[in-house]
Amino acid sequence: MRTYDMSPVYRNSVGFDRLFNELFDGLSKAETSGYPPYNIEVIDENDYRITVAVAGFAEEELDIEVTDRALRVTGSRKGEEAERTFLHQGIAGRSFERRFQLAQHLKVRGATLENGLLNIELQRDIPEAMKPRKISIGTSEDAETGPRVIASNDAA
Repeated sequence: MRTYDMSPVYRNSVGFDRLFNELFDGLSKAETSGYPPYNIEVIDENDYRITVAVAGFAEEELDIEVTDRALRVTGSRKGEEAERTFLHQGIAGRSFERRFQLAQHLKVRGATLENGLLNIELQRDIPEAMKPRKISIGTSEDAETGPRVIASNDAA
């Protein structure tokens, strides 16, 4: 078990403590199972795709749920197949649950299932109030309301 000393980061940042706690909690709770395999793809600056290999699962056997900022993908067999005898069984068909933590403002746009791959489309949707905006620079006569800033070398 590793512990990390975050005091240097906490000294120089304000309000990031929750982010660091989530990050290190996620690292400690990392899933050890590699089933089912998945990819996380960056499409462009605001679009992402998670692709989960779900060979053998029908659409009605898969469930995608988003709560707060967590995405949960589960797969469970609905009906038991008749007893079959395999010489080799390399295709796993067991039930699974896979969780992903989503960043703030990341929304699930939709999902498709084709050729045994479940594609989940994600998009970053930043509210207008949080987007960068350009501030025009005016003269002191333009800004009659509000405080006037005096540089330290101007003060007498």
